[in-house]
Amino acid sequence: MTSPTTSPAVPARTVPTREDRRARLGVALLFFTNGALIANLLPRYPAIKDGLELSNADFGLAVAAMPVGALVAGLGAGWLIRRLRSSRVAVVGTVVTGVAVLLAGIAPVGGLLAAGFLLAGALDAIVDVSQNSHGLRVQYRYRRSILNSFHAVWSIGAVLGGLMGGAAAGLGIPIVWHLGASALIFAVVALVAYPLLLAGPEPAEGAAEGPSETADAAVLPGDDVTAGAGAAAAPVATDAPDGGAQEARAGSATGAGSVDDATRTSSARDRRRVSPGFVAKWGVLLALVVIASSGAVVEDAGSTWAALYLGSLGAGVTVAALGFVSLQGAQFVGRLLGDGMVDRFGQKAVARAGGVFVAVGMGIALAFPSVIGTILGFAAAGFGVATLIPAAMHAADNLPGFRAGTGLTLVSWLLRLGFLASPPVVGFVADSAGLRYGLLLVPVVGVAVVLLAGVLEGRRARGAAPRGS
Repeated sequence: MTSPTTSPAVPARTVPTREDRRARLGVALLFFTNGALIANLLPRYPAIKDGLELSNADFGLAVAAMPVGALVAGLGAGWLIRRLRSSRVAVVGTVVTGVAVLLAGIAPVGGLLAAGFLLAGALDAIVDVSQNSHGLRVQYRYRRSILNSFHAVWSIGAVLGGLMGGAAAGLGIPIVWHLGASALIFAVVALVAYPLLLAGPEPAEGAAEGPSETADAAVLPGDDVTAGAGAAAAPVATDAPDGGAQEARAGSATGAGSVDDATRTSSARDRRRVSPGFVAKWGVLLALVVIASSGAVVEDAGSTWAALYLGSLGAGVTVAALGFVSLQGAQFVGRLLGDGMVDRFGQKAVARAGGVFVAVGMGIALAFPSVIGTILGFAAAGFGVATLIPAAMHAADNLPGFRAGTGLTLVSWLLRLGFLASPPVVGFVADSAGLRYGLLLVPVVGVAVVLLAGVLEGRRARGAAPRGS
């Protein structure tokens, strides 16, 4: 595993060129398609489950094949990017992901459904790493963090995909035609994005991006977003889900910053000097994994179970899709506001408040079941987890006692366990006591975040340098 790529730091700044702006648009289109493709499938889950006559537990196990595929494929994403370029991998991967989602949607038996989810998860992880990698290339040229905007666009795509899927289900459009049209539409979008992306192979680690890239473009490892273990092999650091996941799948950036080589070296020296004990450092890392995994559990609850639970409350297929849509929409708002809230109140306070949103919002929705209350509960949960994964990544990357990049890589890898464990756990409880009780896992993880948020960074004094800088 290698640490994220950084560009040389030189005092000058430049205005983004036309090529830079085109590349930013191209990457945004890729994030948009990535959010929309799998989201189109989610509102069809009730019909797929009923059509295949699967129990909640069996369906949960099938859905869990998606993060399994992501975990396995994430290891090979960096290898593909180094040999084929992030732009090509992202575009081709997007096209094939649409086909994989279609195959999952029309699977005739549960085993093939799981196989389709496995393939879709593997491809989605590869696309996630490659589009983040290319997004970082563009960010280096901008000399400031722009990854937040890409992940906000991902949320827009997820909301649109959920609305498309809900409308198709409500209109009774056959799954094969609906998902076939979705795959075609977003394949075209990805192909349109390709000529907008940066030309040439990936820059070597430590090399500047572009012919005159000599600005202060060093990006803190905490600014990156990892979509899997393989992300560390590429110049990238995980919606969710964001299913998916993803995002181990991962997450949005925690902040921008330009640091020079001397500052980075000093930070590394300080990290070695103040090294906690074995139990302390691994205990903090475990707490960060739980915080990040809590975000994954909430995202998975919205993507896997929201439509099914709302359907059990009497909602029609179109209204049932609003559970996932409300979660993603509120998460989008949280991502837009997240950087400002963190700068003002600190990661610790924002995470604790987020945990309260999750625990209280979903707790009330489950205690007093109603369609409107459940939709609002998922919205509160989505807003609450908007900053959790990037906060955990940022804290892990600055955790004393670990080599540079190791804490970030471990949290990015292990948070996918939330996506892996959540569907079968909720499914087994749902079969035993009902889906309402299975979803109690959501407020439980909200409480866990409130209790463990103390490991995150508090509010900085005015004018203080960012942690890890």
